[in-house]
Amino acid sequence: MLDENKFSTIKDILREMNTVDIARVISDSAAEQQVKIFRLLPKDSSAEVFTYLEPETQQTVINSITNTEIHNLVEDMFIDDAVDFLEEVPANIVTRVLAQTSKETRDTINKFLSYPDDSAGSIMTVEMAAFHVSVTVDEAIEELRRTAQDKESIETCYCIDDFRKLVGSVSLRKLIVAKSGTLLGDIMLNDDRLISVKTYDDRETVAEIVRKYDLLSVPVVDTEGRLVGIITIDDIVDVIQEENTEDFEKMALLLPSEDDYLKTGVLKLTKNRIVWLLILMISATFTGQIIEGFQDKLAAVSGLTACIPMLMDTGGNAGNQVSTLIIRGLALGTIKPSDYLKVLWKEIRVAVICGSVLSVANFIRMIIIRFVTGGSTTTPVFFVVCLSMIFAVMLAKSIGCTLPILAKLVHLDPALMAGPMITTIVDAASLLIYFGIAGIFISHGLI
Repeated sequence: MLDENKFSTIKDILREMNTVDIARVISDSAAEQQVKIFRLLPKDSSAEVFTYLEPETQQTVINSITNTEIHNLVEDMFIDDAVDFLEEVPANIVTRVLAQTSKETRDTINKFLSYPDDSAGSIMTVEMAAFHVSVTVDEAIEELRRTAQDKESIETCYCIDDFRKLVGSVSLRKLIVAKSGTLLGDIMLNDDRLISVKTYDDRETVAEIVRKYDLLSVPVVDTEGRLVGIITIDDIVDVIQEENTEDFEKMALLLPSEDDYLKTGVLKLTKNRIVWLLILMISATFTGQIIEGFQDKLAAVSGLTACIPMLMDTGGNAGNQVSTLIIRGLALGTIKPSDYLKVLWKEIRVAVICGSVLSVANFIRMIIIRFVTGGSTTTPVFFVVCLSMIFAVMLAKSIGCTLPILAKLVHLDPALMAGPMITTIVDAASLLIYFGIAGIFISHGLI
């Protein structure tokens, strides 16, 4: 339709589409078509569509439209969306965009850009419904009718005093059903149930508060308790997604990356991975030294060497299971460092049961393999392997629950203590247990 200049038809189609779907269509189109489609958008939806575009597409659009169009676009955007966009583009585009905005908008954006990236202030918006406590419900409703289009959220109206300090909140439902002439101060929520965060609070903490109290928005106050903005649920969802992605990357011992995989260069991917690969490779030296130190015993007793991979894998898997649960529990706040002894005692009991079941199954497996293959490994060696497995699982689960909690206590990200890190530590520990038990059996002439 673009090639055939059927612009009116395209406009009709775009009017019926969801803004998110429009953004996807534009981002998936060829570069020379993206601006054409964007310019066909109705004025009242172009700013919203722009916020959903991929950063590269946003740059293409900004580089192709006039200064007047930039001014209208930014003025129509919510402040937090404009800030998110400017944080993703090169400095020359930031300079051009800010030059086309009004002084008031420019000052507000610059203030937002001054907040740390991981703070509540960096993701809040100032387009909120805020009224003085002395305002009546009729006045508040009339004001909302007049300005709601410019507010990012009106589900909750916030009440302030003469010094703009946050003193309460009123839900839209309560505002509508209240009797005419009632003051907001008489119906507002102003007790311990009024939840707020500060501008420099960590955004992950803010996300946890919103999740805990099932909020659609949370007010943001400065150090003196003055209302400066709100954080809405759509921004919280983005934070949760980013934090979860970062945790997954850390659990795999990758340096966190803000870019999508397909948009990340080979050198950057290598840089994000090589540091921990080098650390883990060097750490594996201890495992090699342990095996080398027991070479004589391994050579003297048939079957000991063949069981090493199985023991190491079982221990590593057991440690990873519990570390994943503990890391997630710490992230959600359902587990605290003070719960360590409870967690350890529970995991020891789980480990004894799991280790015993694994050992019995492994003993039967080894007997069957010897019968089928006619192997020469003796039954006492089987007992060494199975006994080692029980203790290896117990140690692995103890390490798996201890390291994340220890990381939390020393203010490190518990996600670092997962996956490859746990496996490397547990491998060495499992071998020490295995060779220690084997040494005892050999010294007493049992194998």
